[in-house]
Amino acid sequence: MTGFKTLRALLITSMSAFALAACGGGADNVASPGEGAFPPGTGGGGGTGGGGGGGGTAATDCPAGFANVGTIANGTLRACQLPSKIVGNLVVPARAGTAYSISGRVDVGDDRGADPNSPIPGSQQGILTIEPGVRLYGSGGLDYINVQRGNQIFAEGTASNPIIFTSRQNLEGQTGEDSIGQWGGIVISGRAPIASCPAGTTPPNINCVATFEGGVALYGGNSPTDNSGRLRYVQVRFPGFEVQPNRELNGITLNGVGSGTTIEYVQVHNSSDDGIEFFGGTVNARYLVMTGIDDDSIDTDEGWRGGIQFLIARQRANGGDRVFEMSSAGVQSALNSRPMIANYTAIGSGRTGAGDVQILNTGTGGRFMNGIHVSANPATACLDVDTASTVAAAPRWDSVVLACATAFRNDSDVDGAAAQTLFNAGTNNVANHTSTLNGFVNGANEAARPAFNASTVSSFFVNTSYIGAVRDANDTWWQGWTCGLASGSSC
Repeated sequence: MTGFKTLRALLITSMSAFALAACGGGADNVASPGEGAFPPGTGGGGGTGGGGGGGGTAATDCPAGFANVGTIANGTLRACQLPSKIVGNLVVPARAGTAYSISGRVDVGDDRGADPNSPIPGSQQGILTIEPGVRLYGSGGLDYINVQRGNQIFAEGTASNPIIFTSRQNLEGQTGEDSIGQWGGIVISGRAPIASCPAGTTPPNINCVATFEGGVALYGGNSPTDNSGRLRYVQVRFPGFEVQPNRELNGITLNGVGSGTTIEYVQVHNSSDDGIEFFGGTVNARYLVMTGIDDDSIDTDEGWRGGIQFLIARQRANGGDRVFEMSSAGVQSALNSRPMIANYTAIGSGRTGAGDVQILNTGTGGRFMNGIHVSANPATACLDVDTASTVAAAPRWDSVVLACATAFRNDSDVDGAAAQTLFNAGTNNVANHTSTLNGFVNGANEAARPAFNASTVSSFFVNTSYIGAVRDANDTWWQGWTCGLASGSSC
């Protein structure tokens, strides 16, 4: 997202009309457009994707609790629609010849409030459990999953049988390499601390609460270990949608999500906005793959203080902006964003007009370790630091290499020399690295670089002997559960 990101209010009046409503207490949540054009209506793209129904036989019916809404993919898949509101524990079972329709906003539970010890009277809890191998799809941009505070999602696939959230077009084989924005995505809201607070309140505080989607979902509180469930071995394909100019859904939006939540082995592919955006919270993630994102692969704001280890982020040739956009909207001095990213490989976009590989602004601090920044785009830089408050927050890089035509963005805000001074304050950093990556797999020059022990920064991280996300050809953590990375694979 570009600039301060806050999504202000979305009232859904129909599948084709929207109105913005004013938010209550707390800040707006920001959202910025992807750099490419959003497709009209339900989106779509040419070419043939890897998600077609496959010529099987549709199941004859739907499980209890799901509406039978016919078939898709030339009659090869029974379409079973999720309810618009999930209370209690709804299990989405894996069944042959079945795909599950996300129609409109699917709320998981009611907002149960910021205090886990005192839920909002009358609010109902929902738990959405999805079995390995299940395929769920949306048909348009306002079709999305909305997990509210105090509720949970358990989407746990396996390395050989991932859960796939995708678009109807993808299941019908109508997506190509530049298809984006064909359904909404996944929104999870939690009770962990955020930066936006009422006047006179300093975070972290249970009263620091913000609004997502015009009062439909609130997020924030003061429960750092809040648990919104688990996402494991999950693909999110072709998500993201512009609901108003400059206001979008991301592939996965994490609003005030706590560290009790598990996010690992997750891929977001061809989102029309960001891949994953963190609005505050303390959630950690590992083994992430961001491919073909049309805006930023990873976007942080609202005081996110979590970590990511093992990240492949590869922007696509014909779309995309930055790999990392890291901001600190809110009460910066009290709860500025301090992202911690280790063992990452960040490959920038080749698109004319794309942004730099990484930008930090508005008071963002943080630690960046064992990283590789690469871009063949002659107009982009590897690192851009903006605003004096960011310099004061003293972000640090250790064992990070830059392989771009321009290492540091030289602009009128914080010039390239000041950014270089910050970068050089770390250990074993190289600003003129020559990339020998084989795609996203380390080559000889990457293997020769010394690694930093990230476990000294946080117990979430494990110590590694290498920089980057993928040590060598024998390092196969990304294989089996992703799409579009292995030779011959498409999404």
